Amino acid sequence: MKKIIPLEDGDYYLTPQGYRCFNEQYLLKRGYCCESGCRHCPYGFNKNSLKKK
Repeated sequence: MKKIIPLEDGDYYLTPQGYRCFNEQYLLKRGYCCESGCRHCPYGFNKNSLKKK
């Protein structure tokens, strides 16, 4: 079961399309990389570097 991290001020911002965009502060608190290519990934994951099988 994944740990629920409560949202605090400054953990995300709303994009012009209305989506939540989590920033580095929140992603570090979460403690792991989801490998989804997050815009502010502090773990250095690059979705474009994955090789297709």
